[in-house]
Order: sequence, then structure tokens, then C-alpha cells
Amino acid sequence: MSQSRLTLALSAGAVALPDAGRLLVVGPFRDADLSALPRDRVQIVQGFAPDHDAWAARGWQVGVAPEGEFAGAVVFLPRAKDAARARIEEALRLTGGGPVIVDGARTDGVDSLLRACRQAGGTLGEVFAKAHGKCVALRADPAAFAAWRPVQGVLIAGRYRTAPGVFSADGVDRGSALLLAALPPKLKGRVVDLGAGWGYLAGETLASHPEITQLHLVEADHAALECAQANVTDPRARFHWADATGFAAGAPYDIVLSNPPFHSTRAADPALGQAFIAAAARVLAPHGQAFIVANRHLPYERDLVRLFAEVKEIGGDSGFKVLHAARPRRPARAGRANRLT
Repeated sequence: MSQSRLTLALSAGAVALPDAGRLLVVGPFRDADLSALPRDRVQIVQGFAPDHDAWAARGWQVGVAPEGEFAGAVVFLPRAKDAARARIEEALRLTGGGPVIVDGARTDGVDSLLRACRQAGGTLGEVFAKAHGKCVALRADPAAFAAWRPVQGVLIAGRYRTAPGVFSADGVDRGSALLLAALPPKLKGRVVDLGAGWGYLAGETLASHPEITQLHLVEADHAALECAQANVTDPRARFHWADATGFAAGAPYDIVLSNPPFHSTRAADPALGQAFIAAAARVLAPHGQAFIVANRHLPYERDLVRLFAEVKEIGGDSGFKVLHAARPRRPARAGRANRLT
């Protein structure tokens, strides 16, 4: 792993953390370089299941929320402004005013966030600029940043609440609305929503389909899943904090619903959606069917045709397409394949 902006800034003395006491590290991706930090003093906070599991597998202490107080903190900035401000406010409060090392890319708004920190009364140290981003230590009176603490989200569609930083926090995603509109009038059996978000698609589907026996919501973002648990109170709902692409289904499902993500950074990454499609085929029963919405330019049909016996478009608009796939293909067993060759 190459040295990161954080490691270089610490090595150069541009930023520093206390020599004693616990350290809070918020939001590091699984490939972040934390080699300059003392592992035995660090608690990582990471609510994205694949990254959380990766840090835990390496032996780091990791949770979905901070526990206790800290002598210093490192905050990796997310793209969402409200979520970034919430991380800064919490880190300042838990460290008693810092130091809080802020590390972020310019494309994720680090410049505007640092300006906002100064305007709120924060004191910034030397700015270490590297790799299209900045790393800087912040100190401030936590009370001056109290307005950055997250508040309860707006009410969406009369019944759903969200949280800062979750996908489509300000309203119903258009893709999910189109998928819901394209569903047949009667669904039944065991259903799974891969990438369930804050629960809109699952909640509306349960309300409209009384013959569904269970609907499992699988979501990697812990904050979004907490919203879903509050939003979807139907007793048929089951909740799983997990990476949908590796979700262990247990018993197979009759129906898969999915509005898969297609960004890992700001650039489109079709491999994410392809992994969701592969997961859908894997968790379905032989008679099962999948309903998937995608941006119209993404070439998911070729993956669906490879994995399902029947594929067709059943809805959408100029920007999105709703795809229906039925009867997942099963890989030939080794013995049978050998007999055929």
C-alpha cells in the first residue's frame, strides 16, 4: 500500500496527534493507509459493512459508533456535506475541542468545508496538500459547532425519515419509484431487497402485496439500515446489515428487488451493478424472478441474459430502465459437464 496523504502529513509534522490517549478514526475506506497510527489506541468508526468487515479482519477495533472519549481524532470526509459536518462536530465534541485531523479530496468539498470551519470559529493548522486533497488539524470550541449536529430528516412520502449522507436523503429516488410502478399487481412468497436503503421500496411493496410472507432488507450502509428499521414496521420485514453482493441467503427467495448502486467514486462503475445481478441469480429459487432498475446507459442486459433464462424490459423512462429476469440459470455440475465433453 502506498503512503497516503495522512501518513505523509504526519511524517512531515504538518499535523500531529497526542502521544497518549485513545484516537478516533472516522470513515476510512478499506484501502486507507493507517500505518502511521498506533493500532492499540485507535477505534475506527465505519458504518459501511464491507469496509467495516475489512478493518475488523485485520485486527483493528472497529464499530459503527464511537464509544467513550478520545484524545484526538482523524476524520475522512464523505461526499455529503451534512454528513461531513456531522462527523466534524462529533469528533470535536468527543475530543474536547481537538485536535481533529481532517482529510479530504477537493472533489469531496474539502476546501469549502475548511472555510466553513474557520467561519464557525475553528483554528486550522498547517494545510498539507497532496494528491488532489488536503490534510489539516482543526481545534475549536465544540459548542461553536453545535449547529452541525445532525437533526431529524424531513418526512418523505408521509412516513419515511432519512439521515445525512444516506443515498437519496432528500426524497424518493426516481429509479426506485419507477421500479415500484413496474411491479406486477400480485407478488407472493419470500422477497429480498438487495440494497434496500432507507426502506422506501420495501415499505411500499409490503403495503401493496399482502401475499408476501417475508421481505428481507439487505443494506451495507448502517445509517440507512437504521432508518429502514424505523420506517418499515411491517412484521414481515427482516433486516440485514451486509454487503448485498456477498449476502448469504439461507433459504432461496422467490423474488429479488434491487436498485443497485453504480458509483464507487464519482465515476460510474458498472461492476457494482453486475455484482448485484450475480447475487440476485445466486439467492433465487429455480422458479425465481428479479426486478432490477438501472440507468439506461448501463449494459446490464448481457449479464442478465447470461444468468437468467428470460429477460425483458418492463418499464422505465428516458433515463432509467426496469428489467425483469426469470428462472436463474444454474452452473452445470462438474460430473455432468464432464459427461457432456
